[in-house]
Amino acid sequence: MNDPLWLALSLTALAGLSIPVGASLALCRIRALSDMAASEFKHGIAAFGAGALLAAVALVLIPEGSERLLPVPALAWFGAGALIFALIDRALAASGSKAAQFLAMMMDYLPEAMALGALVVGDLKAAVLVALLMALQNLPEGYNAMDEIRGTSTQPPRILLALFVLMVPLGPAAAYVGMMIDPNTGVIGAVMMLASGGILYLMFQDIAPNIPLENAWAPPLGAALGFLLGLAGDLLI
Repeated sequence: MNDPLWLALSLTALAGLSIPVGASLALCRIRALSDMAASEFKHGIAAFGAGALLAAVALVLIPEGSERLLPVPALAWFGAGALIFALIDRALAASGSKAAQFLAMMMDYLPEAMALGALVVGDLKAAVLVALLMALQNLPEGYNAMDEIRGTSTQPPRILLALFVLMVPLGPAAAYVGMMIDPNTGVIGAVMMLASGGILYLMFQDIAPNIPLENAWAPPLGAALGFLLGLAGDLLI
């Protein structure tokens, strides 16, 4: 294996570790906080994750994806992503499953890992930015996904946490695929645009409606902070 491949695998693995870390935090009870403070903290984490997701879409997935495609195919893949996830969300609702946050997390993690693999050879700074955004997003996304799933799952916490740990190697695998795909084919761009449409659908359908909290400032500020940190990475790297 060459150095760029090891770098891509290492960056995606480190970013992916944020997933079980966030999930572990969700399993810990915050005993020192009052019920209202704990609720505000939970909503703030959800908002931070939404802001980070928005940063990923606005700063990485759409710019990198549209650069690899002509305008009409780019728009078509974006629309297809929104439609596909609307159908998936409808199927999940019909089955009673609570997995919107988990689905959003994976649809963010895997395309960005593929993008990192494609970028690590030609644009190392962009690859590092992708890795930082992935780590930034995966922590609150892991927290929110675990909090969502444990509310309805009958599985013990250790089994649920093992599921999140098993998600980590998927990032390096996606990065490897991204390195192997010819960047001139537009496949990476299609995946990025597809994911962008799906992520935005999930944000406004399942994530954003659960963020508002009356007489609390942390949730909306958390969304702005999540996007701000993503923007800072984009401007400084």
